[in-house]
Amino acid sequence: MRRKLRIYLPFALNEMKRQMSYKGAFYLFILISTFSSFVSYFLWMAIYGSTDRVMLGGLTKEEMVVYIFMVYVTGSIVSISISDWVSDDVVKGTVAMNLIKPLDYRLSLISRALGCSVYNFFVPSVFIWIGLEIYKVNVLGMPVTGVWNVVLYIISCIMSFLIFVLFDFCVGMIAFFTNYIFGLLMVKEALLKFLTGALIPLSFFPEGVRRVFDFLPFSSMVYTPVMLYLGKYSMAELEFVLARQAIWVVLLYLLGSLIWKRVTTRLVVLGG
Repeated sequence: MRRKLRIYLPFALNEMKRQMSYKGAFYLFILISTFSSFVSYFLWMAIYGSTDRVMLGGLTKEEMVVYIFMVYVTGSIVSISISDWVSDDVVKGTVAMNLIKPLDYRLSLISRALGCSVYNFFVPSVFIWIGLEIYKVNVLGMPVTGVWNVVLYIISCIMSFLIFVLFDFCVGMIAFFTNYIFGLLMVKEALLKFLTGALIPLSFFPEGVRRVFDFLPFSSMVYTPVMLYLGKYSMAELEFVLARQAIWVVLLYLLGSLIWKRVTTRLVVLGG
């Protein structure tokens, strides 16, 4: 374990340094991502303002405010697209160099994603999180989020991160068969916004649709951690959602291993 940490930790550290080296991209990222969150905020406030109902989709108006901004915080930590890196390696042919090195290619990608996730947490997610807590107490009149909820949220986020990157690794493997997946990645991003609950909370969907979502990995990526943070699960539901996340981590790891084994047996690199 210590040996692997010594080998793969530099991948995470180098990714953090790379992120910090592009200040223009950094400020643009903050501007665009926070702008989209505020667009969602004003949209949902208009929806709640147009109805007499106190609760929609199991969420009050105040809880929806927390949901919107915690979706941003969670998404920036969890949703690290490694399929872009895989596609780039395939197009440039640099994947051949990764294969001849005594490294686990998937683990190196996950390590890079971890560095990106840690960077996103400190810049700027943690400040938005703190600001949200201050706002919910002083303006919304809600209590401070309990320590137990925060601990469950962090545990769930760790598994959500693994689910997302392992799933994204499987998506990236398609590049070995098609060579170029830019269009597919755009479709993937749009679908994940919908399926993960980042766009619309999954509790707004009909019961039958929600049952389908319960057995898919997508709800475990963003929706589950945020609902844990809001304390929306009973003890029985809590055990189910955490067990579901753990199962999907294992299943996606095994699926990625099978796909990678098949890919490496047919890989042909020209140039690079």
